[in-house]
Amino acid sequence: MRSLFRLSGEGEGFVPPSSNDFELPPVFGDNAFTTKPILLVFLSVILVSVFFLLSSRKAAVVPSKLQFAGESIYSFVRNDLGRDIIGHEFMRFVPYLFTLFTFVLTNNIFGIVPFLQFPTMSRVSFPYVLAVFTFVVFHYVGIRKQGIVKYLKEIMFMPGVPKPVYILLTPIELATFFLVRPLTLSLRLFANMFAGHLLLLVFILGGEHLFQGVLGLKLISPFAFAFGIGLTFFEFMVQCLQAYIFTLLTALYIAGALADEH
Repeated sequence: MRSLFRLSGEGEGFVPPSSNDFELPPVFGDNAFTTKPILLVFLSVILVSVFFLLSSRKAAVVPSKLQFAGESIYSFVRNDLGRDIIGHEFMRFVPYLFTLFTFVLTNNIFGIVPFLQFPTMSRVSFPYVLAVFTFVVFHYVGIRKQGIVKYLKEIMFMPGVPKPVYILLTPIELATFFLVRPLTLSLRLFANMFAGHLLLLVFILGGEHLFQGVLGLKLISPFAFAFGIGLTFFEFMVQCLQAYIFTLLTALYIAGALADEH
Protein backbone atom coordinates (compact mmCIF):
# COMPACT_ATOMS: atom_id res chain seq x y z
CA MET A 1 0.00 0.00 0.00
CA ARG A 2 2.81 2.41 0.82
CA SER A 3 4.29 1.85 -2.67
CA LEU A 4 0.94 2.91 -4.20
CA PHE A 5 1.05 6.18 -2.29
CA ARG A 6 4.47 6.93 -3.78
CA LEU A 7 2.91 6.87 -7.26
CA SER A 8 0.54 9.73 -6.49
CA GLY A 9 0.98 13.48 -6.47
CA GLU A 10 4.51 14.60 -7.05
CA GLY A 11 6.00 11.27 -6.14
CA GLU A 12 5.89 11.95 -2.42
CA GLY A 13 4.70 9.22 -0.09
CA PHE A 14 1.65 9.57 2.09
CA VAL A 15 2.55 10.84 5.56
CA PRO A 16 -0.03 9.29 7.90
CA PRO A 17 -1.48 11.32 10.76
CA SER A 18 0.26 10.93 14.11
CA SER A 19 0.32 12.39 17.59
CA ASN A 20 2.04 15.45 16.10
CA ASP A 21 -1.31 16.43 14.57
CA PHE A 22 -2.64 16.97 18.10
CA GLU A 23 0.13 19.43 18.99
CA LEU A 24 -1.40 22.64 17.70
CA PRO A 25 0.37 26.02 17.61
CA PRO A 26 -1.18 29.11 19.26
CA VAL A 27 -4.07 30.61 17.29
CA PHE A 28 -2.66 34.04 18.10
CA GLY A 29 0.20 35.33 20.19
CA ASP A 30 3.01 33.10 21.35
CA ASN A 31 1.84 31.29 24.48
CA ALA A 32 0.22 28.00 25.44
CA PHE A 33 -3.03 29.64 26.54
CA THR A 34 -4.19 30.61 23.06
CA THR A 35 -4.03 27.17 21.43
CA LYS A 36 -7.12 25.70 19.78
CA PRO A 37 -7.91 23.21 22.62
CA ILE A 38 -7.85 25.97 25.25
CA LEU A 39 -10.09 28.21 23.15
CA LEU A 40 -12.48 25.32 22.52
CA VAL A 41 -12.79 24.73 26.27
CA PHE A 42 -13.80 28.38 26.77
CA LEU A 43 -16.17 28.10 23.81
CA SER A 44 -17.79 25.01 25.32
CA VAL A 45 -18.41 26.83 28.60
CA ILE A 46 -20.05 29.71 26.72
CA LEU A 47 -22.18 27.41 24.53
CA VAL A 48 -23.40 25.26 27.43
CA SER A 49 -24.17 28.30 29.57
CA VAL A 50 -26.02 30.16 26.82
CA PHE A 51 -27.99 27.08 25.76
CA PHE A 52 -29.33 26.30 29.22
CA LEU A 53 -29.97 29.97 30.06
CA LEU A 54 -32.03 30.34 26.91
CA SER A 55 -33.83 27.03 27.40
CA SER A 56 -34.89 27.96 30.94
CA ARG A 57 -35.45 31.72 30.49
CA LYS A 58 -39.14 31.45 29.61
CA ALA A 59 -40.08 28.15 31.20
CA ALA A 60 -43.69 27.17 30.58
CA VAL A 61 -46.00 24.29 31.44
CA VAL A 62 -46.10 23.46 27.74
CA PRO A 63 -42.39 23.62 26.91
CA SER A 64 -40.93 25.00 23.72
CA LYS A 65 -38.57 22.83 21.70
CA LEU A 66 -35.56 24.52 23.28
CA GLN A 67 -36.97 24.14 26.80
CA PHE A 68 -37.83 20.50 26.09
CA ALA A 69 -34.28 19.80 24.90
CA GLY A 70 -32.73 21.41 27.98
CA GLU A 71 -35.10 19.68 30.38
CA SER A 72 -34.52 16.32 28.69
CA ILE A 73 -30.76 16.52 29.20
CA TYR A 74 -31.18 17.67 32.80
CA SER A 75 -33.75 14.95 33.56
CA PHE A 76 -31.48 12.30 32.07
CA VAL A 77 -28.56 13.30 34.30
CA ARG A 78 -30.76 13.89 37.35
CA ASN A 79 -32.69 10.63 37.17
CA ASP A 80 -30.50 8.11 35.34
CA LEU A 81 -27.09 9.22 36.61
CA GLY A 82 -28.04 10.80 39.91
CA ARG A 83 -31.10 9.27 41.55
CA ASP A 84 -30.75 5.73 40.18
CA ILE A 85 -27.04 5.46 40.98
CA ILE A 86 -26.43 7.52 44.12
CA GLY A 87 -29.75 7.09 45.91
CA HIS A 88 -31.65 9.38 48.27
CA GLU A 89 -28.75 11.85 48.68
CA PHE A 90 -28.40 12.38 44.95
CA MET A 91 -29.71 15.94 44.61
CA ARG A 92 -26.65 17.64 46.09
CA PHE A 93 -24.46 15.98 43.45
CA VAL A 94 -26.69 16.67 40.44
CA PRO A 95 -25.12 20.10 39.68
CA TYR A 96 -21.65 18.53 39.48
CA LEU A 97 -22.81 15.53 37.42
CA PHE A 98 -24.83 17.77 35.10
CA THR A 99 -21.91 20.16 34.56
CA LEU A 100 -19.52 17.27 34.01
CA PHE A 101 -21.74 15.51 31.48
CA THR A 102 -22.56 18.57 29.38
CA PHE A 103 -18.97 19.84 29.46
CA VAL A 104 -17.44 16.53 28.36
CA LEU A 105 -20.14 15.91 25.75
CA THR A 106 -19.75 19.35 24.16
CA ASN A 107 -15.97 19.11 24.00
CA ASN A 108 -16.19 15.61 22.54
CA ILE A 109 -18.65 16.64 19.82
CA PHE A 110 -16.31 19.43 18.74
CA GLY A 111 -14.36 16.65 17.02
CA ILE A 112 -16.97 16.33 14.25
CA VAL A 113 -18.18 19.94 14.05
CA PRO A 114 -17.09 21.53 10.73
CA PHE A 115 -14.33 24.13 11.04
CA LEU A 116 -13.70 23.15 14.68
CA GLN A 117 -13.00 19.43 14.14
CA PHE A 118 -10.95 18.79 17.24
CA PRO A 119 -12.12 16.83 20.29
CA THR A 120 -10.72 18.73 23.27
CA MET A 121 -10.57 15.58 25.38
CA SER A 122 -8.00 14.12 22.97
CA ARG A 123 -5.50 16.25 24.91
CA VAL A 124 -4.88 14.16 28.01
CA SER A 125 -4.42 17.12 30.37
CA PHE A 126 -8.15 17.91 30.25
CA PRO A 127 -9.35 14.41 31.25
CA TYR A 128 -6.67 14.40 33.98
CA VAL A 129 -8.07 17.60 35.49
CA LEU A 130 -11.65 16.31 35.37
CA ALA A 131 -10.55 13.03 36.98
CA VAL A 132 -8.82 14.99 39.76
CA PHE A 133 -12.07 16.87 40.46
CA THR A 134 -13.96 13.56 40.67
CA PHE A 135 -11.18 12.07 42.82
CA VAL A 136 -11.42 14.95 45.29
CA VAL A 137 -15.24 14.89 45.36
CA PHE A 138 -15.75 11.21 46.11
CA HIS A 139 -12.96 11.02 48.69
CA TYR A 140 -14.21 14.17 50.39
CA VAL A 141 -17.73 12.71 50.50
CA GLY A 142 -16.49 9.45 52.01
CA ILE A 143 -14.29 11.13 54.60
CA ARG A 144 -17.00 13.58 55.62
CA LYS A 145 -19.59 10.82 56.01
CA GLN A 146 -17.46 8.24 57.83
CA GLY A 147 -14.45 10.10 59.16
CA ILE A 148 -10.97 9.69 57.74
CA VAL A 149 -9.96 6.79 60.00
CA LYS A 150 -13.01 4.64 59.28
CA TYR A 151 -12.94 5.56 55.59
CA LEU A 152 -9.31 4.52 55.15
CA LYS A 153 -9.80 1.44 57.33
CA GLU A 154 -12.61 0.15 55.12
CA ILE A 155 -10.51 0.73 52.03
CA MET A 156 -7.46 -1.04 53.45
CA PHE A 157 -9.19 -3.87 55.33
CA MET A 158 -12.16 -5.24 53.45
CA PRO A 159 -14.59 -6.97 55.87
CA GLY A 160 -14.82 -10.76 55.81
CA VAL A 161 -11.37 -11.36 54.34
CA PRO A 162 -8.84 -13.65 56.09
CA LYS A 163 -6.12 -11.58 57.72
CA PRO A 164 -3.16 -13.08 55.78
CA VAL A 165 -4.86 -11.97 52.54
CA TYR A 166 -4.56 -8.32 53.63
CA ILE A 167 -0.83 -8.50 52.87
CA LEU A 168 -1.72 -8.68 49.19
CA LEU A 169 -5.18 -7.08 49.17
CA THR A 170 -4.46 -3.87 51.10
CA PRO A 171 -1.85 -2.47 48.66
CA ILE A 172 -4.14 -3.37 45.74
CA GLU A 173 -7.11 -1.59 47.31
CA LEU A 174 -5.04 1.50 48.11
CA ALA A 175 -3.70 1.61 44.56
CA THR A 176 -7.20 1.12 43.17
CA PHE A 177 -8.80 3.95 45.15
CA PHE A 178 -5.96 6.46 44.98
CA LEU A 179 -4.26 5.75 41.65
CA VAL A 180 -6.06 3.34 39.33
CA ARG A 181 -9.49 4.97 39.50
CA PRO A 182 -8.44 8.50 38.46
CA LEU A 183 -6.01 7.16 35.86
CA THR A 184 -8.45 4.79 34.20
CA LEU A 185 -11.22 7.39 34.34
CA SER A 186 -9.12 9.95 32.50
CA LEU A 187 -7.22 7.65 30.14
CA ARG A 188 -10.40 5.90 28.94
CA LEU A 189 -11.86 9.21 27.80
CA PHE A 190 -8.58 10.45 26.34
CA ALA A 191 -7.79 7.24 24.46
CA ASN A 192 -11.21 7.00 22.82
CA MET A 193 -11.20 10.61 21.67
CA PHE A 194 -7.59 10.40 20.48
CA ALA A 195 -8.07 7.15 18.56
CA GLY A 196 -11.36 8.21 17.01
CA HIS A 197 -9.98 11.51 15.74
CA LEU A 198 -6.85 9.79 14.44
CA LEU A 199 -8.95 7.31 12.45
CA LEU A 200 -10.97 10.11 10.91
CA LEU A 201 -7.75 11.88 9.89
CA VAL A 202 -6.39 8.69 8.33
CA PHE A 203 -9.40 8.11 6.06
CA ILE A 204 -10.16 11.73 5.16
CA LEU A 205 -6.55 12.75 4.50
CA GLY A 206 -5.84 9.40 2.89
CA GLY A 207 -8.83 9.85 0.56
CA GLU A 208 -7.62 13.33 -0.35
CA HIS A 209 -4.14 12.00 -1.10
CA LEU A 210 -5.52 9.17 -3.26
CA PHE A 211 -7.67 11.63 -5.18
CA GLN A 212 -4.54 13.57 -6.18
CA GLY A 213 -2.87 10.45 -7.54
CA VAL A 214 -3.09 8.50 -10.77
CA LEU A 215 -6.44 7.33 -12.19
CA GLY A 216 -6.41 3.99 -10.38
CA LEU A 217 -5.98 5.73 -7.03
CA LYS A 218 -8.64 8.33 -7.87
CA LEU A 219 -11.16 5.51 -8.22
CA ILE A 220 -10.30 4.24 -4.72
CA SER A 221 -10.53 7.63 -3.02
CA PRO A 222 -14.38 7.75 -2.84
CA PHE A 223 -14.33 4.58 -0.72
CA ALA A 224 -11.91 6.21 1.73
CA PHE A 225 -14.14 9.30 1.96
CA ALA A 226 -17.25 7.14 2.38
CA PHE A 227 -15.60 5.18 5.16
CA GLY A 228 -14.57 8.45 6.80
CA ILE A 229 -18.17 9.69 6.69
CA GLY A 230 -19.39 6.40 8.19
CA LEU A 231 -16.78 6.69 10.93
CA THR A 232 -17.99 10.21 11.69
CA PHE A 233 -21.43 8.86 12.67
CA PHE A 234 -19.79 6.10 14.69
CA GLU A 235 -17.52 8.65 16.36
CA PHE A 236 -20.57 10.70 17.35
CA MET A 237 -21.96 7.64 19.14
CA VAL A 238 -18.62 7.08 20.90
CA GLN A 239 -18.43 10.74 21.93
CA CYS A 240 -21.85 10.56 23.58
CA LEU A 241 -21.05 7.20 25.15
CA GLN A 242 -17.78 8.41 26.65
CA ALA A 243 -19.44 11.45 28.22
CA TYR A 244 -22.04 9.10 29.70
CA ILE A 245 -19.44 6.60 30.98
CA PHE A 246 -17.29 9.32 32.58
CA THR A 247 -20.30 10.74 34.42
CA LEU A 248 -21.67 7.30 35.29
CA LEU A 249 -18.39 6.20 36.87
CA THR A 250 -18.22 9.47 38.80
CA ALA A 251 -21.72 8.78 40.18
CA LEU A 252 -20.73 5.20 41.03
CA TYR A 253 -17.64 6.36 42.92
CA ILE A 254 -19.71 8.89 44.87
CA ALA A 255 -22.33 6.22 45.64
CA GLY A 256 -19.57 3.91 46.89
CA ALA A 257 -18.17 6.63 49.12
CA LEU A 258 -21.62 7.23 50.61
CA ALA A 259 -22.24 3.54 51.29
CA ASP A 260 -21.73 2.29 54.84
CA GLU A 261 -19.33 -0.33 53.48
CA HIS A 262 -17.52 0.29 50.19
